[in-house]
Amino acid sequence: MDRLTSMTVFVKAVDLGSFAAAAEDLDLSGPMVGKHVRFLEERLGVRLINRTTRRQSLTEFGRAYYDRCRVILAEAEAADALAADQLGEPRGRLRVTMPALLGRRCVAPILMEFARKYPGLELELSFGDRIVDLVEDRYDLAIRTGALEDRAGLISRRLASHGMIVCASPSYVERHGAPRQIDDLSGHHAVIYNRPGWVHPWLFPRDGRSALEVTPANRLRLDDLEAVADAASAGMGLAWLPSWLVRQRIRAGVLVEVLQDEQGYVFDNYALWLRTPHLPLKVRLAVDALAAALPKAMI
Repeated sequence: MDRLTSMTVFVKAVDLGSFAAAAEDLDLSGPMVGKHVRFLEERLGVRLINRTTRRQSLTEFGRAYYDRCRVILAEAEAADALAADQLGEPRGRLRVTMPALLGRRCVAPILMEFARKYPGLELELSFGDRIVDLVEDRYDLAIRTGALEDRAGLISRRLASHGMIVCASPSYVERHGAPRQIDDLSGHHAVIYNRPGWVHPWLFPRDGRSALEVTPANRLRLDDLEAVADAASAGMGLAWLPSWLVRQRIRAGVLVEVLQDEQGYVFDNYALWLRTPHLPLKVRLAVDALAAALPKAMI
């Protein structure tokens, strides 16, 4: 058996937690996954995985061997990337993680066009607001919004920015009037974006000072921005939303912008990738494509 292939199967079995899951992911039979692991164990003369009918667990040596296998496989992929660079065209799998709604609306269409341009590229996109570990979850690229944590080993590039807009439906404005300044928000109801245990305050920049944080009175708290926009469109209250999400609704008259005399808060959008001696061509070109097209998608 090929040792690198067996290492790949072994790492996949550990990552996914079972031989069956690895077999399904790699399009192999269950017994073949077992053969690859046994091949490594017989070659090394050491057991890698303790297996029972109900569960599997790495031996102490298996954990150390798994860590080294990941390094070796990453280096092998980097070597293949060098060959792709020589051909002048990105090839292989590109794994990208991104915020769910921003990803679907703005990022994914750009990457789809990028993949259409390069038929040798495999695209694997993950949509979710959870902050993932690029090393642990084996992503090539992450798209993130807002302030970034200072983390060693990561490179970032600003791709675009978007402003936040306070808006409401015409029916809400007709019933309750429109706030003209921030202090007026205390007399209004709002639809708030939140996640479990955390309500996102509305931010308003102040020259030379930290942004002003405001949480208006609310009885609707939703963990999906598009649902917030839908509720605001239905007249349920004011909403503080990204320009790229509500611009079409404003143009169509479904929502109207309020507090237009107040300066809007701006979020930056970034691409992040692992620091590496050789940046794969597929990552570099994908970041370039996003930097060129994403600002237009944010308008």
